[in-house]
Amino acid sequence: MATDPEHQEALLELLNTTPVVNGVVQDQLADPEEALAWQRAHGGSGTAEEHRHLVQARDALQSVIRGSLPATSLTALVEGVTSHPQVSPEGVSWRLDAPEERRMAVEAVLAWSTLLETMPGRLRACANPECRLFLLDRSKGNKARWCSMALCGNRMKARRHYQRSRDGAAEQPPAG
Repeated sequence: MATDPEHQEALLELLNTTPVVNGVVQDQLADPEEALAWQRAHGGSGTAEEHRHLVQARDALQSVIRGSLPATSLTALVEGVTSHPQVSPEGVSWRLDAPEERRMAVEAVLAWSTLLETMPGRLRACANPECRLFLLDRSKGNKARWCSMALCGNRMKARRHYQRSRDGAAEQPPAG
């Protein structure tokens, strides 16, 4: 099931398919050819029905993680899905039983749920309000705030520095 690091990375990549480029939100799954390539690269069939469920899951998960929708809004995505135990010499594993066209969407929701349990508070939106990307904080201190220190982190720090400099200059008495 969707509990391994591979599914967690796929979830993060799915969440990050709506980046902001030059101030405009892009949807990397809107173009049929890009969507097909993305689906197949992540183990999907590439069907239109699979795409529809995947986009629905992405949009709902983004809203849940940002706090604009409750987690219960994901219920319809996993409705009717079951899992069955399989015992082997390695232990018990669980086989997901979901319609093929919903499998990727269900796996994304399960990966999100697993991250909530195993890494609480570590999957979050970038702290840059102009960014739409998400990050999975694997740092020891759980203090990462930006999707990328090189991009959003530097931008936000430079913006704060500029604001402090500007505020400080405004407080200075006129020379004279």
